Amino acid sequence: MFASLKLLLVYVVLAIPAAAVGIPITLVSGDITMLYGWAMWILHAGLKFAGIQIVATRREPLDPAQRYIYLANHISNLDPPVLLPLVPGRLSVFIKRSLLRIPVIGYGMKLGDFIPVDRDGRLESAKESVEKAVRVLESGVNILSFVEGTRSRDGRLQAFKKGPFYLAMETGAPVVPVSIYGTESMMRKGSVKIRPGKAHVVFHPALWPQDFADRDALMAAVREAIASGLPEWMRA
Repeated sequence: MFASLKLLLVYVVLAIPAAAVGIPITLVSGDITMLYGWAMWILHAGLKFAGIQIVATRREPLDPAQRYIYLANHISNLDPPVLLPLVPGRLSVFIKRSLLRIPVIGYGMKLGDFIPVDRDGRLESAKESVEKAVRVLESGVNILSFVEGTRSRDGRLQAFKKGPFYLAMETGAPVVPVSIYGTESMMRKGSVKIRPGKAHVVFHPALWPQDFADRDALMAAVREAIASGLPEWMRA
């Protein structure tokens, strides 16, 4: 629990003044670059102070001028702060709509063009999220989706949601599969307790939608890539 308190302390001490200064500057300038950079630094600093080491492996260089859709597995609430600072350039994330109601943080997510997702199963809701994601990509921002839709309870790879693959096929944006492991034992689903440890992140080579016959073929390739970067027991 000590690591959890250390993480919370860093986020509270650094995030409040950063928001107090950065949000007004963003509103006046219309440019979130500075606030986003501060946020990524704070995420990384909090993890480091809590004793969490990050080992990132990049299996192929990515074009810094290209915008990508990053698709990752999801095993812990630590996954976003571990992964986001590792992605070069600005990143928007598919998130539960309820997160936008969190004071200060939720407003920052709105400014960052994070993409709200409703879990009501309605086609209209899914279409609205994909349309928002298309606009974000066109604005020059990368997108991240935890492609299982929710955290895995036991760490094993779950079924994928289809929305990100509709987005990839519609826009032609290259997809980068990402494997995360290690965080499942540091912060388990349903718990706020954090244990220090080592988080592993593997960025796989980009996959181009036009190289696949359809959405399902792309989904299968992404699943195979993510699974290849995980320990054997996590490959469902």
